[in-house]
Amino acid sequence: MATFPSIDISYGAQKRSRPNTRTIKFGDGYEHRTVFGIPGHANPKEWTVTWNNITNTEADTIETFLNARAEDSASFDWSPPDTTSTYKWICSEWSRTIDYPTVATINATFREVFEP
Repeated sequence: MATFPSIDISYGAQKRSRPNTRTIKFGDGYEHRTVFGIPGHANPKEWTVTWNNITNTEADTIETFLNARAEDSASFDWSPPDTTSTYKWICSEWSRTIDYPTVATINATFREVFEP
């Protein structure tokens, strides 16, 4: 399992929780909700992260890593900024902005996955 390169993200990262629930709505206005999935896996996280004003070398490192995972749809290990624990993630979308000739910004979305 590959580990994401240790290049610190910029402040302002956004964490999104999306609990996996199923809802049944009844005609009288009542509804029944239930958590769907294995306990502990029913609330995956999604992080929107940015690396501002990084060198082209750092940007190349990040992009090379993400491109390699995209080739075979592989997950990677990463520790979100609010924890010291490592979880498994995929990144199916990112962008790179060239701010100056030697400086870049990368925006990416990491989605938590549950694998052995």
